[in-house]
Amino acid sequence: MITQKYINDVAYKIVGSAIEVHKQLGPGLLESVYETCLIDEMITSGLKVKSQMKVPLNYKGKDLGGALKLDLLVNDLVIVELKAVEAMIPLFKAQLLSYLKLTGKPKGLLINFHCENITAQLIPLVTVEFAKLPKE
Repeated sequence: MITQKYINDVAYKIVGSAIEVHKQLGPGLLESVYETCLIDEMITSGLKVKSQMKVPLNYKGKDLGGALKLDLLVNDLVIVELKAVEAMIPLFKAQLLSYLKLTGKPKGLLINFHCENITAQLIPLVTVEFAKLPKE
């Protein structure tokens, strides 16, 4: 059974993997480099990762195709949006919220590699789907 604790444990492993990548590479590289290394790090830690997934666009009950792409989907539960930018802007959080809403996934993480400390700029988001799950 999927619980809030299980999802949070997955998120914890994702963040740990991101910290390890950042520790090895530091800031200043392209997002695609961090994505490739993060995927490898997460797979090594036992997570299942899908990258550059198309997000179905359903509008008023009509499937309009998969025009949007999310960076990573981990264990089919947590969406990870990666950035390598100098400043985080509200649009990035809105983008992740939209992906969570369109997919019905319970949790998302917005991670910026262009910083001194990954956890200082990390933005975790949960949805009502997360709130509906049992805690343990």
